[in-house]
Amino acid sequence: MTSAPTSARVWRAEPDEAETVAALIVEFRNFLGEGWPSDNAMLAAVERLIERRDCDYLLGSVHDDAPPGGVCQLRYRGSVWSAADDCCLEDLFVRDDARRRGLGGALVVAALARARTRGCRRIELEVNESNPAAVALYESFGFSNRPARFDGRDLLMRRRIDEPESG
Repeated sequence: MTSAPTSARVWRAEPDEAETVAALIVEFRNFLGEGWPSDNAMLAAVERLIERRDCDYLLGSVHDDAPPGGVCQLRYRGSVWSAADDCCLEDLFVRDDARRRGLGGALVVAALARARTRGCRRIELEVNESNPAAVALYESFGFSNRPARFDGRDLLMRRRIDEPESG
């Protein structure tokens, strides 16, 4: 397993850091080539979520004197299958100028530690297979896309509820 570099610094964002968190998530949205939600909607969502018990934002910088260059969003939900909370690593983004300096790994280490502190027994994430650097990062920490117990593929399925019923 990989460990985080000692020069990177990661901390749990406080409500007064919502603008910093939102700015990084907006950069992530732009990196993905998306134009929605708006910057203001992102900030409003972060301001709402950062106060909730079932959500944490982690901020990271490449060293003590550097501004935040990465963000990670964690969401928690109870699970009957693990008899504990599950952690969803919902978003992890590192700015271009902070990449390949260990910040992504430091954010993953901090996410795992935060999930353990909260008593979670599982941590899950979604990553696009067209992002081999992210896939490799998560694999280096023991994440797997192979089913744990059953044969066959695990599928993440979604449905928008603002679309008409089909069928």
